[in-house]
Amino acid sequence: MSYRELHKATEGFSHENLIGSGTFGSVYKGILNSQEQRSFAIKVFDLQKNGASKSFVAECRALRNMRHRNLVRVVTCCSSQDYQGREFKSLIYEFMSNGDLDTWLHNRSDNTLNLLQRLNVAIDVASALNYVHNEAETPIVHCDLKPSNVLLDENLIGCVADFGLARLLQEKANNTSSSIGIRGSIGYAAPEYGMGSQVSTLGDVYSYGVLLLELLTGKRPTDDLFNDGFNHHDYVKIALPQLWKIVDPLLLRREAENYQSEIVQEGEGEDKMNQHLLALFTIGLSCSSQVPGERMETKDVVNELTKIKSGFFPDFYYG
Repeated sequence: MSYRELHKATEGFSHENLIGSGTFGSVYKGILNSQEQRSFAIKVFDLQKNGASKSFVAECRALRNMRHRNLVRVVTCCSSQDYQGREFKSLIYEFMSNGDLDTWLHNRSDNTLNLLQRLNVAIDVASALNYVHNEAETPIVHCDLKPSNVLLDENLIGCVADFGLARLLQEKANNTSSSIGIRGSIGYAAPEYGMGSQVSTLGDVYSYGVLLLELLTGKRPTDDLFNDGFNHHDYVKIALPQLWKIVDPLLLRREAENYQSEIVQEGEGEDKMNQHLLALFTIGLSCSSQVPGERMETKDVVNELTKIKSGFFPDFYYG
């Protein structure tokens, strides 16, 4: 697409159309076809920032041959010049009407996700990782998985976005590595990366484990509670016998409102919920293990989460 088309679609990249910003640029909402009134998310790279141009190329390489229901789809791109003759690069994505997972977890106290919705998002993200790790033409490591990079569509289906730090692996193996250094987000990046280890799919699994624990506890890994080597994994592991003390209180409140079914009337609801929450926390702990070899593979995560969903949620539960 041309710069002129994107400039018009975003009303000159106006602040009113700004929907997010990240390390390498900003994202704007824009209407590219005025007749259809269809919205798109337009990511504009700040090429003055070191690494932004490489991020644009990395994302193009990672996404050009990938198609999966749980990956945000890139519609097209723009590599041109702006009206001042400066280099301009942009990616155009499908617009996700329900924003990002981080906002749902931390800035929506009046309308949080219920347990089934959180479990569905966990399955969606694990499915996306399993695809890029094991089923894509060339295995890919995302390298920056976190709630703000998980977007939700109108049906609250989770889609992984932002492959600007992604690395393409040359061989399908969990220990395949890249010589390119890693940059991730504090709290989500695998600990081995900080010790000089190279990129692997198990690094994404660690990030996923932290994300799953965040889904369940409502706490970011950067919470003030976590310091001096005490992390999310430790917090959950120590408290695990007493699940109700660490589960997100907003989730508990939402579930208390939903629990008006015959499951509860039979006195089985709390026990079943406790059982399946324990299984979910156990998966999160496995994935966020400090030792890469102890982490679950993504295909096993998908299978286990699917079993939990089918075993806990009868059709009538959420209507």
